[in-house]
Amino acid sequence: MKKRLIIFDFDGTLGDTRRNIVTTMQMTISELRLPARSDAECSSTIGLPLAGCFKAMFPELQQQQVQLCADMYRRIFNENLQLMKPQLFPHVMDTLSALKQQGFTLTIASSRYHVSLAELTEDMGIAGKISYLIGGDDVTNAKPAPEPVLTTLAAMKFKAGETIVVGDMAIDILMGARAGTKTCGVTWGNGTRKELREAGADYIIDSMEQLVEIANEK
Repeated sequence: MKKRLIIFDFDGTLGDTRRNIVTTMQMTISELRLPARSDAECSSTIGLPLAGCFKAMFPELQQQQVQLCADMYRRIFNENLQLMKPQLFPHVMDTLSALKQQGFTLTIASSRYHVSLAELTEDMGIAGKISYLIGGDDVTNAKPAPEPVLTTLAAMKFKAGETIVVGDMAIDILMGARAGTKTCGVTWGNGTRKELREAGADYIIDSMEQLVEIANEK
């Protein structure tokens, strides 16, 4: 079935937000006087819903403490945006433009809160190319559950067989596979090629430009 819909992850796939995220996590942890976590420990949680990131790093925390971490993270992240402006990864803008021109519908499914996602896509100049956004607060069951993809399919009136999910983490690949779509892993984000392969990615690419050929495969 010909592909017509492409669902992108955001952090680590379209936007290079790793430094922003890791720095903000570490500042949050320090302010709350929690045990320090390394860059690698913080970045390994990227892609999870925000509360899930802190729960993964500090499983002993109670729900109220986890929520405090998440609330403080959001405040600090917005403050840090004034000093650290996230950028698109190389070739993202050109590839989105090419795919849009070829008639593909482009959407984003992220664990980031919807408001933050909308603001970042606007700031990065890609909001006009994206037809639908779904954030972590828009669903009950976040990645790697298929709900973000299934919700997108229902909203946009597409079938799973017409769709490819593109992401940098195993949870993106699992989300797409569980919804019945094709999946494409990218190697420039926060996951490794090995993790993407083990998650069952149908394709793995090293440059966003390669997605154009994959999307046009019969």
